[in-house]
Amino acid sequence: MTNDQARPVRGYFWSRDGKYLLYSQDKGGDENFNIYAVNPAEALPAGQAVPTARDLTGLKGVRVQVVNVPLTDTNTLYIGLNDRDKAWHDLYKLNLTTGEKTLVRQNNDRIGAWEFDWNDQLRVASRSNPDGSTEWLRVEGDKLTPFYKTSIDEQSNVAAFAKDNKRVYMVTNMGPGRNLAEIVLMDPATGKEEPFQADLQKRVDVGNLAVSEKTHEPVFVSFEDDRMRRVWKDKEFEKDFKTASAKLNGLDVYPVSNTTDERLWLLSASSATQPSVAYLFDRQTKQLTKQYETRPKLKSSDLADMKVVRYKSSDGLEIPAYLTLPKGVAAKNLPVMIVPHGGPWGRDTYGFNAMHQFLANRGYAVLSPNFRASTGYGKKFLEAGNGEWGRKMQDDLTWGVKYLIAQGIADPKKVGIMGGSYGGYATLAGVAFTPDVYSAGVAIVAPSNLMTLLNAIPPYWEAMRKQLYARMADPGTEAGRAELARMSPLGSANKIKTPLMVVQGANDPRVNKAEADQIVVALRDRNYPVQYLLAPDEGHGFARPVNNMAMFAASEKFLSKHLGGRFQESMSPAVAKRLEEITVDPKTVTLVKETAVK
Repeated sequence: MTNDQARPVRGYFWSRDGKYLLYSQDKGGDENFNIYAVNPAEALPAGQAVPTARDLTGLKGVRVQVVNVPLTDTNTLYIGLNDRDKAWHDLYKLNLTTGEKTLVRQNNDRIGAWEFDWNDQLRVASRSNPDGSTEWLRVEGDKLTPFYKTSIDEQSNVAAFAKDNKRVYMVTNMGPGRNLAEIVLMDPATGKEEPFQADLQKRVDVGNLAVSEKTHEPVFVSFEDDRMRRVWKDKEFEKDFKTASAKLNGLDVYPVSNTTDERLWLLSASSATQPSVAYLFDRQTKQLTKQYETRPKLKSSDLADMKVVRYKSSDGLEIPAYLTLPKGVAAKNLPVMIVPHGGPWGRDTYGFNAMHQFLANRGYAVLSPNFRASTGYGKKFLEAGNGEWGRKMQDDLTWGVKYLIAQGIADPKKVGIMGGSYGGYATLAGVAFTPDVYSAGVAIVAPSNLMTLLNAIPPYWEAMRKQLYARMADPGTEAGRAELARMSPLGSANKIKTPLMVVQGANDPRVNKAEADQIVVALRDRNYPVQYLLAPDEGHGFARPVNNMAMFAASEKFLSKHLGGRFQESMSPAVAKRLEEITVDPKTVTLVKETAVK
């Protein structure tokens, strides 16, 4: 359907009538996405292998958002464009055939989300207030009327309209009595709410609410615990789902999509040792038909299982984590890799994890902790990370190492750390603030100076700026600047004695290239060896396969040298050439003069 040599397509969906395959694409990782359409039925020009992709939005330096895919008008998308104001997206109607854009609503009210009802009428919006609070508004013509508000420390989100097309399912943890987010049924006209679903085990926040587009009734509510759980609301769906799942040998099964009449389901089945396999399930005949494997060359018998572990951190807080042990060797005195997730306001989950499998195959025990500030475990766990970058959040990783040593799993002299985004920051913080813990670090798109990080955030992050300040520190105050300096690994670069590899995308709009340059120069100026990979055609994390292969070829050799794991010496000529091209001599790195505090 597509043949984009410059960059893989990472997100796609069908138009409602199945006429177009739609996808978003940026340039070199700059995250300024346009929307493209492919018509699979068109006649191919001579010598052309795939249909022509049309750029429907055709904008430069603009981040296009998909807001609504209406059922009532299959030739339309509702999209958000920040071409007028870089910080806020105006609402447009996009014609899929012609690409014509029609302004629906100019965003002069700091609107962060628009919500449509079952008739595809704009009914609700959320406003991000300057103080960091979120306000929900009824949309009545040109008038916006508030009906619900959550503070900077609280969460609220409209999951769907109810069947009556009046009330909404609101995900919320508002109020001192709620630690875990739950779903309530709320009437925007009155603000009245009634309970709908919370975690009956009182362990985690509510996850996803699935609602039937045919009946407009809830199907299930999911909860991401150590493993995912579901509470079924539709008993017929539950019965059919269990029939399909029973044929898949204990794999975790996830609904992906369905036909409009809900007879046919596309399902994804996977486990820690089974990459996702797609199946088609016919609810009428109960027939399950395999469609394809996402990674057919990986055999389950070669992959390592993942298990849940829990340990106490420095202050006694319990940290849930996922551990993968290499196959074929005793789980004793192993080299270890700590792999913290990005965000940091996200979380790791159970299942097939390519990084875990790669590192376990090379002989490492791999631990991914859901450190404090990880999402899904309630307000208290999230807020326990406020102001704790490089401190207790880092302790949660360090005490994970101590746990593995105490269990006899880890060789204390062969512990490495590797991650991207916040995981990259945690890598730098690990080698800077706890230099005796780690023997190797690979920092991918990693913030090194939190002042320059916050000064360089994209304009369209304006809605979350105040929240960033609340959870990290406010660079507009003297005390905040002091805290950011304390939390910045760059300020402790003179303490680093761990071999380090730094990986960066030149076009990263979130973690600017300067973040990598600064730490590389700081180490270089100490005459301390540091390896630096810089891809000119990447952004916040590598997407192009040749760049990824080059990065992992370099990193596994680097880790092998310092931790003793295996590595594959051979690589294709294309990967070898690319690795040479993106390897930077630290002597050549120059710093751009810092901009003033905004």
